[in-house]
Amino acid sequence: MNNIKISAIITSGGNSTRFGSNKLLEKINDKTVIETTISKFLDLVDEIIIPSSEKIQSFLLKSDLFCEKIKFAHAGKTRQKSVYNGINKASNPKIILIHDGARPFIEKETIKKAIDLTFEKQAVLVGTMAIDTIKEVKDGVIIKTLDRKNIFQAQTPQCFDFQLIKKIHERYKNEENFTDDSSMAEAYGVKVYILEGLKTNKKITTREDL
Repeated sequence: MNNIKISAIITSGGNSTRFGSNKLLEKINDKTVIETTISKFLDLVDEIIIPSSEKIQSFLLKSDLFCEKIKFAHAGKTRQKSVYNGINKASNPKIILIHDGARPFIEKETIKKAIDLTFEKQAVLVGTMAIDTIKEVKDGVIIKTLDRKNIFQAQTPQCFDFQLIKKIHERYKNEENFTDDSSMAEAYGVKVYILEGLKTNKKITTREDL
């Protein structure tokens, strides 16, 4: 696999504690959640790296979806570690997209726009503007009401120049307290640009979400 320009990491190593079983293997129509997610990226990227458990790997190896574009990385104890493992398996692409395996409703058009913008801006986050009034709270008491015009809810994919995000992960590899890659980039001093996505791109957390 030479001349890889675009890679995607699809994180699939979580324990699905709140769901009650492995949510990635639940069905949406005729495909599992993880198959549905992967299918959105297959035609748009040159390789897909899946940090995952042995159970997910075994399942995908038998899936009709499996092809030479797909390879696996070890699932880490945290999302941050899983992504780091995925980055170290990547074939030195120009850009890399990092997406939650449990976000199967991402639109291909959003992925395309994110790819185009990342080639231009180097760091891009897909998100949606907040529609609810947002309160900052401490010890059960509202401190202030935030201006929702300035509030975005982060989604994935989060997309980066590969060498840049690799350098950032190396910098923070011993500080595993980041919940997403955008916050790592922000801490590093990188400008992360927003691409407004769709509210349908939700992450499956509970059975209600399905």
